[in-house]
Amino acid sequence: MTWLRLAYLLLALPVGILCVPIALVGGPAGRIQRGLARGLLGVEVPGPERTGPLALAHAVISMPLNLIALTVSGYFWTVVVMNVAYPLRGGDTSQSWGGPTMAGAWAVHGIGGGLSFLLITPWVMKGFTALQARLVKGFLGADRTGLLKTTGIALAVAAICALLSIPVIHQL
Repeated sequence: MTWLRLAYLLLALPVGILCVPIALVGGPAGRIQRGLARGLLGVEVPGPERTGPLALAHAVISMPLNLIALTVSGYFWTVVVMNVAYPLRGGDTSQSWGGPTMAGAWAVHGIGGGLSFLLITPWVMKGFTALQARLVKGFLGADRTGLLKTTGIALAVAAICALLSIPVIHQL
């Protein structure tokens, strides 16, 4: 399921961007977005007769969350690979955490950064996809219960993650 969630996170943003013009011309944007959620997340959403402007609203409102979810997940998986493969970086380890030996530096980076992020990342992705699934159900399904609250949470998560990413970006 983790890899299906990752596939959803990789595809949700480009599909959402593609669905904006499709929805503007009255195309099947809602069906496309429901199909993506059904195929990769197993979310069954009985669709209303027509989604119309709601498909456009879903594509636009979910875009910040899709961008943040993709960015955070991609960064976390990069941290896993970067730290598990620490010895491939080469260079002097005398000033590295766990140094001066490569074995010590690899242990600190591989376990501290690699293994911990390997265990955390699937749960972070699960949180993002659960929120995205709730947006799909609310905007593109028949039941709109809690849609305003879910939309607020999604936009707040996107804003908080964007703010938290500023220090990370400054390190690059």
